[in-house]
Amino acid sequence: MNSSDDDFDTTQPFDDDDDSLDAKVWQLLLLINPGDDDAAFQQFSGYREAVAELSEDEIDVAQVIGQVADWRATFHVDADDTRALVQAIDELAARWNLTIDWDGDTDEDEFHADIDAADLIGTAYDNLAPHGYTLWVRDTDDDSVAGWMSLSRDIEPMRELAPELGIHLHRGNEIG
Repeated sequence: MNSSDDDFDTTQPFDDDDDSLDAKVWQLLLLINPGDDDAAFQQFSGYREAVAELSEDEIDVAQVIGQVADWRATFHVDADDTRALVQAIDELAARWNLTIDWDGDTDEDEFHADIDAADLIGTAYDNLAPHGYTLWVRDTDDDSVAGWMSLSRDIEPMRELAPELGIHLHRGNEIG
C-alpha cells in the first residue's frame, strides 16, 4: 500500500502561525497523541464533524475532545468509580507499553474500598513520570475525573495551550 491508497491525508492541516481554534485543537491532539499523528488526525476529524454546526463560542473543547478521544487518548469517569479510573489509565499507559504499579491488587474489592480517585491519579502520575510522561487532570463540572497523558517535555506547551482552549488543567501530582 502506498500513501495514495490512504483513506485520508494525515499531513499537518495548519501552519505554525495559525491561531485559529481548529489549529489550537490540532496542537492539543498532537500533544495527547505523542508520536501518533494518525490517531490525532482521526480524532481531529471527529472533532470537526462534532462541531460542524456550532459557532466557536458554543464549542466546549474539553467536552468534544473527551468524546472523540475517550479511552484512546483521554479518560472521563465517575470519581467514585475507581475501577473504571484504573482501567482507563491502564489503557492510556498501554499505548506506550507502560504499566502502572497501583500498590495493590486492583481486582480486589478491598483495594477499591480504601482508595479514592486523587490517590490513584497521584500513583499513576508517579509511575509515569520516570518514563517521560505526565498525567493531566482537567476540571469538570460534576463528580467525575477526566484527563489525558502527554510527554513530560510538553508540560509548558500544555500549560500555555489549555487556557487558550478554556480548559482548566492540572498535573496529576497537583490534585488531592
